[in-house]
Amino acid sequence: MLAASGPPSGLWLPLVTPFRDGALDEASLRRLIRHYADKPIDGLILGATTGEGLTIGEDELAQLVTVTAQALHEFGMRCPLYLGLSGSDTRRLVAVMARTASWPVDGYLIASPYYSRPSQRGLLQHFGALADSTERPIMLYNIPYRTGVNLDNETILRLAERPNIIGVKDCSANTLQSVELLHRRPPGFAVLTGEDSLFYGALIRGSDGGILASAHVHTRDFAALRSIILSGDALRASMQWRELSDIARLLFAEPSPAPLKHWLWRCGLIDSPEVRLPMTAIDSALATLIDQRIACSKVEL
Repeated sequence: MLAASGPPSGLWLPLVTPFRDGALDEASLRRLIRHYADKPIDGLILGATTGEGLTIGEDELAQLVTVTAQALHEFGMRCPLYLGLSGSDTRRLVAVMARTASWPVDGYLIASPYYSRPSQRGLLQHFGALADSTERPIMLYNIPYRTGVNLDNETILRLAERPNIIGVKDCSANTLQSVELLHRRPPGFAVLTGEDSLFYGALIRGSDGGILASAHVHTRDFAALRSIILSGDALRASMQWRELSDIARLLFAEPSPAPLKHWLWRCGLIDSPEVRLPMTAIDSALATLIDQRIACSKVEL
C-alpha cells in the first residue's frame, strides 16, 4: 500500500459497502472503485459508519479489504486505504488490530468506545493501548452523538503527542470545540470534518478537509470547494456550496447510507440499494425526491 506522505488532508471517501441478497456484492464494489479511480479523492475508508461496518463480520471485512485493494491496483487509484474500526472492549479491539496487521491497508479510523461512556482517562488509555499495538497511523473518530461520549480537546491533544495518532475525524457537533482544536493542534495533526452539512464552515475555519459520504456524488465539486476557498474566492465558494449543501441535506434526510445507496443504485454504480438491518430502505417520498434530483442534475456523478 502507500507509504505515509504526511497528515491526511483533502477529500476522503467513506466508501459504501454494496450488498446483494445478503452478501457482499464484489461486482458492484469493483465498479465503484473503477468509477472513483479518476476522481480527486485523497483517501478511502472501508467499514466505517457509511460502510455499515457494525453489520459486517470479520471474514466479510477481510473480503471487502482484499477486493478493494485489488481493484485499487487494477484501476490505478493511488490513495491511502484506511479501515474503520470501533468497539467498547479495548482488549478485543487490540486483538482485531493484530489480526488485520497483514491486511493491505494503510491505517485505521477508530471511533470512541460506544455505550460504555468511559471517562477521559479511560479514553486516553483506550486509544493509547490501540496506538501501542500498531505502527500504522490512526485517525481518531470523535462522534459523541453516536457513541455517547465526547473526546475532549485536552484528551485529543495528549493523544496527538503519539507519533502514529495523526488526526481526527471531527463530528463533535460543537463549533467552539472544533475551533479551539484547530487553534491548539500541533503541527502535523490533521482535523477533517465528518459532518457533511458543515463542510463549508469547517473549511473556512481552517480544517484540512473532510470525510464525506455525500462526496460519493458530485465528487469533483466537493473536492473543488476546498481549492476555491484556499484560493480566496469567497463568492465562488459560497455559490458552489449552495448546491452541494442541498445534496448533503437530501442524502441525510433518512439514516445514512440508505439514501446514498438509492442514488448510487439509480445511477447504475451498484446493483442494489440493499442495507442491513437495523437500517432500512428509504421511503417512496424520499426516493422520488432523489430520482428527481438525479434527473435534473447538470454535473457528473
